[in-house]
Amino acid sequence: MSIKDRIQQDMKDAMRARDKARLATIRLIMAAIKQREVDERIELDDTQVITVLDKMIKQRRESISQFEKAGRDDLIAQEQEEITIIAPYLPTALSEDEIRQLIDAAMQSTGASTVKDMGKVMAELKPKLAGRADMGAVSALIKARLG
Repeated sequence: MSIKDRIQQDMKDAMRARDKARLATIRLIMAAIKQREVDERIELDDTQVITVLDKMIKQRRESISQFEKAGRDDLIAQEQEEITIIAPYLPTALSEDEIRQLIDAAMQSTGASTVKDMGKVMAELKPKLAGRADMGAVSALIKARLG
């Protein structure tokens, strides 16, 4: 079962259970997926759906940091609830050791030795780490290894 099918099934289950908060978040997910499909005139596969979900979580984390500055605890709770609903659709996160191993392998295969080669390493790692690691943190690790 694809991630998209699982999300649609969970939407039906949330409707039956009359779980309004879960249903609203799942509808946001479906809307984001559908918007991308319409814009690009394609049917999204699992990796593309993961990219959409990853982007949604990143947006919510940014919103939480803004709401913390504004002291809006009610909105923080709502964003955190949405993250807990979206997160299970993403693959399990990699540990830092696993990420370091993938970085080392990518550096060897691309022959990267300086910070100028960082783009090559990132290009090789991005498909492997999509939705499984914070790419900002990965970028910092690569910079530390090359710099």
